[in-house]
Amino acid sequence: MRSIAGQSRLVPEPPRDGDDRNDFQRDRDSILYSSALQRLSTTTQVVSGEQGRVFHNRLTHSLQVAQVGRRLAEKLKLKQPALATRYGLNEDVVEAACLAHDLGHPPFGHLAEIMLDKLASESKGVQGFEGNAQSFRIVTVLAFRSEKFEGLNLTKQTLRAILKYPWTYSAKRSDEKRKKWGTYDSELDIFQAAVGKRGKGPYPRSVEAELMDWADDLTYAIHDAEDFYRAGLIPLHLLRYVSGMANSSERDNFLDYVSSKKTKISELRNCSNEDLDSMLRELLATFFKLSGPYQGTREDRSKLRTFTSELVGRYINGIKLIAEDSDGKKVSAGKELQKEIALLKQLTWYYVIDGPGLALQQHAQRKIIEDLYKTFLNEARRDSPSYLLPPYCRDRLKKKEKDNRDSPERVVVDLIAGMTESQTLLTYQKLNGVVMPSGLEHWVL
Repeated sequence: MRSIAGQSRLVPEPPRDGDDRNDFQRDRDSILYSSALQRLSTTTQVVSGEQGRVFHNRLTHSLQVAQVGRRLAEKLKLKQPALATRYGLNEDVVEAACLAHDLGHPPFGHLAEIMLDKLASESKGVQGFEGNAQSFRIVTVLAFRSEKFEGLNLTKQTLRAILKYPWTYSAKRSDEKRKKWGTYDSELDIFQAAVGKRGKGPYPRSVEAELMDWADDLTYAIHDAEDFYRAGLIPLHLLRYVSGMANSSERDNFLDYVSSKKTKISELRNCSNEDLDSMLRELLATFFKLSGPYQGTREDRSKLRTFTSELVGRYINGIKLIAEDSDGKKVSAGKELQKEIALLKQLTWYYVIDGPGLALQQHAQRKIIEDLYKTFLNEARRDSPSYLLPPYCRDRLKKKEKDNRDSPERVVVDLIAGMTESQTLLTYQKLNGVVMPSGLEHWVL
């Protein structure tokens, strides 16, 4: 069983007098009170709440993932105490990892992640952008808690739990399982300390990382479907199978879309079209009890809440600890449950992300990210960058000769990825003369 002693931190940090929390509880609290987590309140999950409806954002999503992850860990410790003890499963570590898992997501969500990766990769030697690697970089380098160390100085156990992809950029591959990565090579020393090995991976995920990933998947799939059904974008009532009636065109169109994408979705790759149809039929017949579009009545609200609650319970109860297999996995979820979650995710992709409604917004967001990147990069490459860059960025650029972590490209990526969405839009408008700066503003990050 793993120790919770203070020496598990990269920089020894004994608790203050009167602080009775263990190290993992301190990790959880450090992340909870970080400005990086607070920023997520204005970071899009899929669609901004400014569209006139209440949608989940990255902060509410992270809080829900943390709640689900903690309950998963507590349940498994209760139901499977022997394996939980063998793996040193700790609910505070799971909760901390869940709170941290989305810290690296930039403004405008996955669109900006793709744009920043493309723009940064155009410079030789720059290792692109990846939201998971950025989360690791934030807690280990960018976040600020003390002048005595960089980052939040989390325990190695919590750092390991944050690593959804326990390998570095250099160890990534083009295949589906390894195309993402958990850390840039610039944080290799911290990565190695976290995993307790000298290489670049891949290594097996910790039990807490596996639980964090499952909590993230089920929360994302269920609550996005809930959000967009309420908003009238996902017509769940039209996707239900009605006995004695042929499939609706709505249902057929959605299933055709999933069928066209399934070769790229590992959980659905081997499903026949009949399998997909049956899965959707069973899911909605069993759990979804509304017969029409969402109207916001008391009955609608009650039935929708029951729908999401029962699905969350289904996917929490469907997971268990197992003896470590040849791939290092310690957690198992039923194959059917994994397929169901993958299918639920496709609802958001078909009706929202790949739908026509976001095309104009996404075009504008790409332009904003590209313009900010090029403007800031030109400034960062100057011998003496001006106040167009915030003080924190200028300080980091001054030490670039000593530290490979702070190339101009990486500093600019960090800057944009760490902005709120309203800040991103307003900065773009001011830089392009759409909104005239007052002359009294100064950068604060």
